[in-house]
Amino acid sequence: MAVMSLGTFVFSLPTLLFDELQQREQRRWARNPRVGARDAVQALGPGEETISLSGIAVAELQDADGSLDALRGMMEADGIWPLMDGNGRLYGYYVIESIDNRSKTFLPGGEKVAFEFGLNLLRVDDPEADASS
Repeated sequence: MAVMSLGTFVFSLPTLLFDELQQREQRRWARNPRVGARDAVQALGPGEETISLSGIAVAELQDADGSLDALRGMMEADGIWPLMDGNGRLYGYYVIESIDNRSKTFLPGGEKVAFEFGLNLLRVDDPEADASS
């Protein structure tokens, strides 16, 4: 069963399965200084929105290296990808800002048994909406 998908990449047991999703949303504000009072502020609209996914991949259960390679390919393609959970909720459109990989457990020959991974996504506007304006 898929937990989430980013474009054509599906997060599930055979690929990568994250155990933490952290979402951060910001709002942009213009500030105008005032004498003897706090700055006046005016809302400028949505600011940066990021999602970080992290987890532990186990080589025996997952094609973790192949999955990270697929995500690297998506990042290097500079693509804009829809992010959707397993229930069909669309989180929006994202680009891959960075991928983290921390190997933790090795066999005597140097083969990875498990590693931690992280994926940092930045929300962008819907590319279809931009094309129609």
